[in-house]
Amino acid sequence: MAQKPSIPKGTRDFGPVQLMRRNFIFESIKSVFKNHGYQGIETPAMETLTTLMGKYGEEGDKLIFKILNSGDFAAKIGMDDFVSLLDKENPTLRVSKKMTPQISEKALRYDLTVPFARYIVQHRHETVFPFKRYQIQPVWRADRPQKGRYREFYQCDADVIGSTSLLNEVELIQIIKEVFNSINIRFVIKLNNRKILAGIAETIGQADKIIDITVAIDKLDKIGLEKVNQELINRGLPTDAVSKLQPILHLTGDNLSKLDQLSDVLKDSVTGMKGIAEIRTVLSHCSDLDLEDLVELDLTLARGLNYYTGAIIEVKALDVAMGSICGGGRYDDLTGIFGLPDVSGVGISFGADRIYDILESLDAFPDDALLSTMVLFVNFGDKEITSCLPIASSLRRAGISTEVYPDSAKIKKQMSYANSNSIPFVILAGENELSAGSLTIKNMKEGTQESVPIQQITKYILEQSQ
Repeated sequence: MAQKPSIPKGTRDFGPVQLMRRNFIFESIKSVFKNHGYQGIETPAMETLTTLMGKYGEEGDKLIFKILNSGDFAAKIGMDDFVSLLDKENPTLRVSKKMTPQISEKALRYDLTVPFARYIVQHRHETVFPFKRYQIQPVWRADRPQKGRYREFYQCDADVIGSTSLLNEVELIQIIKEVFNSINIRFVIKLNNRKILAGIAETIGQADKIIDITVAIDKLDKIGLEKVNQELINRGLPTDAVSKLQPILHLTGDNLSKLDQLSDVLKDSVTGMKGIAEIRTVLSHCSDLDLEDLVELDLTLARGLNYYTGAIIEVKALDVAMGSICGGGRYDDLTGIFGLPDVSGVGISFGADRIYDILESLDAFPDDALLSTMVLFVNFGDKEITSCLPIASSLRRAGISTEVYPDSAKIKKQMSYANSNSIPFVILAGENELSAGSLTIKNMKEGTQESVPIQQITKYILEQSQ
């Protein structure tokens, strides 16, 4: 019995229609990146395990896909070797920590930011700072598949590294606006600052618990306040510290009002006040650019990644219930772990797969996102098609995507092919048309047709397609 074909859970195939729509998203994002002076790079799908581990917090590290050495390397491990790696009291933990390096030295990349930091360190002598880079490639996470969450998905990153200027944060907010306006998604930009979170931890007397606090409150939207409070207690925070945290998480008013209230609470924290000052500067520039209505200060925003040190950014769609569709932040010393300290960076990442799901659910893809072929020549037979081939070539040289139907099938079948592939123009070049020096062009969308001289075909198509 033949094996039933399948793909791993959390991955997807993309047919021509889906791929054209995805390319519409990629090209829309890339054009905005390039318009702001960002340059593209690519990095390998796999990185060394040591490059990735320890950069994403304890939750993120669990989701890294590890790769077995040389495919069948695990088969070479003897039973005695395996037993020696076990811990009778906690065998699972011992296997995870001690056995993994023995059988796996590489992993699929979890995101594009850490590989970018590694890239910068390796190529620092050929890089001019500040360096504005974009990168559009797939990443992999060993997550539980669900709506809007995949194990293989694309990220579209833009980062500026080698500059501490807050103008970079402002530019990234501009990029977010331009991208989502270009693809017609309504959105809100959530903004916070890691220094503010650190100041809050200091103020409630739990400065050493900053990671535990941020990991927990980052889940507020997913699991609710009660469960977050319980997780904070489970992570070792005293109940009085958790109580002190509550009013801070529920500040009301507009952005400036929240910052004023927060300034009173954090007045004794140098770190916290620095974070507030940074937020004020970013919001001031946003006001100058008429962006302030798009930005909302959200103190629960933590994006539990250990490497963020300043601004934290997250974007939510307004018309579809979906997780973050773009996120990022400031990282002051991510390259330091690879031997290049004191190189600050800031970046954002668009989630192309979630953006696709939103546009699909809203039926918001533009019609031209499905345009692959502009013109189809109907095949009437060998004699006619011989005359059509040079005309088709001239259309392609003019940038008009053109197909010639390969078989002299029934006209109805060829017209059905054009309809199924959303081809807007069909050219009928029969013996009579060719003898007269004019071809019949059928507009499939309008249902009209017109006789056009052969030498004017290119001009006609270009004008009609505008």
